[in-house]
Amino acid sequence: MIAALLRNLWPFGNAAREGRVVCRVLFVCTGNLCRSPSAEAVFRHKVKATGLGELVACASAGTHRVGLGSLPDARARAAAQRRGYDMSRQRWRLIDKADFDRFDLIVAMDRQNLEALRQTCPAEKADRLRLLMEFARSHEGVEIPDPYYGNVKGFELVLDMIEDACESLLDHIRSQYFGAARAPGANAAPGS
Repeated sequence: MIAALLRNLWPFGNAAREGRVVCRVLFVCTGNLCRSPSAEAVFRHKVKATGLGELVACASAGTHRVGLGSLPDARARAAAQRRGYDMSRQRWRLIDKADFDRFDLIVAMDRQNLEALRQTCPAEKADRLRLLMEFARSHEGVEIPDPYYGNVKGFELVLDMIEDACESLLDHIRSQYFGAARAPGANAAPGS
């Protein structure tokens, strides 16, 4: 049973175990309950829609201990599901020191998360740390607000911001790792 849980928590799947993944992205928020799992689901969908699912991997983690193996917040899951994003296999996990070696980009949802990452990140890996909203094109601001204590509209706004930023993040990765512009199907809607 423990082995099965650990297999499910391994964030990259078969492609990573077989050495095919070119870029690994970790999304980080405070509790890994709302924003970072939402970003993981949106980004994974966009990556898959461009045909890069075997080459670009993603996961999410929290900076604060909440509960090993917990599902993302039910409101975040419902908002994601309404847009065609699947969060059913995601489980809470805490960021650990090995993540700074495992991931090529570690993307924080807000400045507090970024600061927490900077405090534990080895100096030589600091260039891997970014704010997700650095990539946003249509939404202003530097932070994705935490919807946890709000209402359903907050979860929808968070998804709007994440979709915007993840689209540009994927373009950035395509440019940095593949030397390519936007791929056909890069704007594919969820469920397509």
